[in-house]
Amino acid sequence: MNLPFFFAARYLFAKKSHNVINIISAISAIGMSIGTAALIIILSIYNGFDALVKDMLNDFDPDILISPAEGKVFVPDAETFDWIYDQETVMNMSCVLSENIFVNYGGRQGMVTAKGVDWVSEEESPVRDHIRSGEFSLHRGDVPLAVMGSGIAYQLGANPKFLTPLELYFPSRSRNFSMANPAASIETVDVWPSGIFSINSDIDSKYIIVPIEVMRDLLEYQDEVSGVEIRVTEDCSPKEFSGLVKGISERLGPDFNVNDRFAQNKALYKMMKYEKLAIFAILIFIVIIVAFNIFGSLTMLIIEKRGDISILRSMGMERKSIRNIFVLEGWMISLSGLACGLVAGIALSLLQQHFGFIKMPGNFIVQAYPVILSFRDVAITALSVAAVGYLIAWLPVRNIPDEPGLSQKDV
Repeated sequence: MNLPFFFAARYLFAKKSHNVINIISAISAIGMSIGTAALIIILSIYNGFDALVKDMLNDFDPDILISPAEGKVFVPDAETFDWIYDQETVMNMSCVLSENIFVNYGGRQGMVTAKGVDWVSEEESPVRDHIRSGEFSLHRGDVPLAVMGSGIAYQLGANPKFLTPLELYFPSRSRNFSMANPAASIETVDVWPSGIFSINSDIDSKYIIVPIEVMRDLLEYQDEVSGVEIRVTEDCSPKEFSGLVKGISERLGPDFNVNDRFAQNKALYKMMKYEKLAIFAILIFIVIIVAFNIFGSLTMLIIEKRGDISILRSMGMERKSIRNIFVLEGWMISLSGLACGLVAGIALSLLQQHFGFIKMPGNFIVQAYPVILSFRDVAITALSVAAVGYLIAWLPVRNIPDEPGLSQKDV
């Protein structure tokens, strides 16, 4: 029989002479339970918002973006891009031409990023699932159309139902600037709004989407593009995706950048990662503060059981075993709270994840708080709380004396 565990269990459930010890122990277990549940629930909510942001970005940013390492534009090499298109994991590939331009709409002006896309993107772009007004269409016969973010539409007062065109302006690359006639050194094209999309505030206030031929006319290019966007199939494994990125990089060489989603939004993904780490650190710190109740209850228990300690030492029990008794009791208090917290946190997270009974306030893009329960988060939470409980339980026990045969007063 494991004597330290046996004594720890007896001390844990036995009635103490000082009832305050039981009260402090109960408060400690409840506090650890609440802290553990809060960790799981809040991390799950963060996972939900994290996935929501990534899903919205996935509908605008491609899985892989090829861009020139130097300069703004390049002419796609037919042989390399034919190889890319022949890969089974590639769903589609489209050319884009983007630039910051000046736009005028009925007397209202602003700077936007115009993204010219080809027919592949026009037919298969996921942005069409985020249209809030009008339709996702870039052509009406020979008439060029534009789809704009809701932030830009609000700034310009644009509406797909109006007949006013968007006037796009960009300095000519082939003509010198003329002080006498500045307008002669500026290229301009007109497009008509067909739809308004809403993805997130950064994209909505920055982008308009137009046909790529419109951008080539405005920027005075022939076959040049600023990037090639590649979207992969849903069943593409991480290993296949990494192999595809590596294969493209090897064929294109150092003159091109081949970026996955993380590289395209490196700052955003790092910020989201650090935010989650900061949330975890704050909640663990709260758990540590709560766990110090265990320190108090163990200290009082050691004082109460000093007679038992002397008897056990006189009977030959080693100091290590006596320490283990109280360490195990303190750890059992924290583990009981941990177990209750895990059950409560997992249950509430799963209920919210599947039924969404807690609704989001206001007019948000989702009706209920998004929650995604991660086994990794549960495991890290359990290990962290268990480690905190063990450390706090060990602190008051380290000073139990070495020498046998001490009187109760000495102990």
